[in-house]
Amino acid sequence: MPLSIVQPSKRPVRAAVVTKAALRAADALGLSGAALARVLGVSNATVSRMRRGDHHLAEQDKAYELALQLVRLYRGLEAMTGGDRAAARAWLDAFNPDLDGVPREAIATIAGLIGTAAYVDAFRARV
Repeated sequence: MPLSIVQPSKRPVRAAVVTKAALRAADALGLSGAALARVLGVSNATVSRMRRGDHHLAEQDKAYELALQLVRLYRGLEAMTGGDRAAARAWLDAFNPDLDGVPREAIATIAGLIGTAAYVDAFRARV
């Protein structure tokens, strides 16, 4: 009878990676802790614990899904601006007629975050 090797769960690792990626995306986009808390739908204290490494977003929570959308937006803006963080931040702060608002303000809501990420993806994929 062959011995089976028990594989450690990938879930804690995935949670840590997504949490760290969301924090890095927020920093790159110039989002304050309070702004990140609004985007993820968590408290300011939770963001502080995330920064200290005392809290990771759980895969079953909405905040985890929203963090993935924030990372998606960041990666799209990074590609669109050639990695120029100042240009990405300027894009977030400028009124966008296609989005009918300022993206930095729009991403504070779920619909705004998803719509802004989709807009950036579509903009990059133009033919």
